This record gives sequence, C-alpha cells and structure tokens, in this order.
Amino acid sequence: MKNVYLNHDGNIDDFISLLLLLQMPEINLIGVGVIDGDGYVDPAVSASRKIIDAFGQNSQISVSRSNSRAIHQFPKEWRLTAFSFNDLPILNERQNLKTPLTSQPAHLDLVEKIMQSKSKVTLVMTGPLTDLARAIMVNPQITDNIAELYWMGGSLHEAGNVDEPNHNGSAEWNAYWDPEAVKTVWDSNINIVMVGLDSTKQVPLTQKLKWHWASLRRYPALDLIGQGYALVHSFEANSTYYLWDVLTTLSCNYPQIITTEETKSSVNLNEPEAGRTYYNPESGRPLTFVTSVNAPKFFDKIDELGRKASYNWK
Repeated sequence: MKNVYLNHDGNIDDFISLLLLLQMPEINLIGVGVIDGDGYVDPAVSASRKIIDAFGQNSQISVSRSNSRAIHQFPKEWRLTAFSFNDLPILNERQNLKTPLTSQPAHLDLVEKIMQSKSKVTLVMTGPLTDLARAIMVNPQITDNIAELYWMGGSLHEAGNVDEPNHNGSAEWNAYWDPEAVKTVWDSNINIVMVGLDSTKQVPLTQKLKWHWASLRRYPALDLIGQGYALVHSFEANSTYYLWDVLTTLSCNYPQIITTEETKSSVNLNEPEAGRTYYNPESGRPLTFVTSVNAPKFFDKIDELGRKASYNWK
C-alpha cells in the first residue's frame, strides 16, 4: 500500500484526479490540499470534500485549504469552472458534508501528514509547488520521508502555455504561478517525476471522448467525469484542453502507461522567461521526465477505475 498526498488547484482535471485516486486499491490517500490556482480555492475545497463523501468509500480523509498566494495568477476565465463543478447535481444530493476541513493551512497539513507517516509518502501535485516549498521551509526534514514527487508542471521540449505581458511564452502555468517555489523544490533532494506539457499533449480532450463518457452514464463516477468535462469549452484559437492532471495522477500508480527518461533540468526566475524549466545537462538537478504516453492504456484505465467506483449517496 502506497501512502499518497494529493495537492491540487481546483479545475476539472484536478477533481477527476482526486476521484480516480480514491478508486485505486493500492493507494492509501492520507490527505488532500487545495491551492488557489487554476480554480478558485473555496468552491474547489467544497467540491473536493463532496467527491470524497460521494466516492471515497467511507475513507477517513481530510481536506486542507491553502493560504498560499500567486506571484502570477491564472486567468479568471479559466478559474470560474470550479464554481460550476461544485454545483453539479451528482455532488449535491446531500447538503451536510462529512469529510472534514483541517484547521491548519495546506502547507502545514502537508508537513504533519508527511512526518506522521510510517512509510515514505508519494506526493502528487497537479498545481503550483508553493505549498510544498513552504512546507520545506517550515521543516526541511520532510524531504527525508518523501518517496517521490509526481508534478504536473513545466516543459522541456514544448513551448509553454503562458500568454501574459512581459513574458515570451516559454513557461508552463503551474511553474509561472510561483517560479521561486519551483526553484526551492528543485534545490531539494526530492526525487521528482515531471509530467510536463510535452507528454500531456498526447492525451487531448476530444468530442469523441465526451461522447464515450456520455455512453457510460450508468456508472456514477464516469457520469461525473462526463459532466465535468462537458464544462470545458475553449474559445481561444488553436487551443485544446488536455488531461494534464489525470495523466500525472495515473502515472504515480501505473508506470506501464508512460515512458520516461533520466535528465537534468533548471528553472529560470526572471522575465521574460520566469518559470521556464529547461534542460541543463551540466549543472541541472536530476529528475525523471515523462516523454510519452500509451494513450489507449491511459484511457482504458480511466474507464476501469470509473466502472468500479461506488457511489455512497445512492
């Protein structure tokens, strides 16, 4: 049994990641932190608690709200989806939430959960790294009890997805949100598995996928997945939604769906490349980089986990 702590930033892919982690029999989810990143933190915390109530099979998991703040905040238009997801009827058959909210912020909850774990903890982080960076500053010893970090962030081959004034577009948003936090984690001794834009672009959200999940509505978890991704609409030219966070989450437990390479990387802190992660074979920090995805196995695993999920509110 692998002890896992999930820290996410509250958009559709983050919620689906939490849902799927709850269905993995090999995973003991010891905590969930929610940061104010790609979704507004309050509805994201609420939706996370509802997912655990509905699909957590009576698990004893708490959710912690982050008080970390962005250096560069995500566009408002992306973040509003957290409100819609939190209002989905399948998550609101009950109004009284059972999953507790911790009294301390997410970075302190992270310190506590890691230090209390009797085995090394696997971190899955699908948003900015700020809570982890703050946790390291509070107690540097936590890195000794972290097995590895799976992070959805950065890019090594692909261009970034930041389109902001004074930036050249070379950074990925989770890294750009707080470049100093990336540097703090890069400077630590944590084993990092980086799931960047390079591999996530191999698993796009398509209309065919939406139709597929619509055909499986008899399974409550797959119904929620379909409802969630039905909220995704991109009106930007040449813009595609990818299953960034779900790929990261499945990678932590199903290495057969990905191919990796060992490499070295550094991060840039200054404009116009703030948050850019790049190859640095001479002096960069070692990490495991996900290079490709077996897309059929990836999507099959989502269906498999979704079919087996129990809906506790029936």
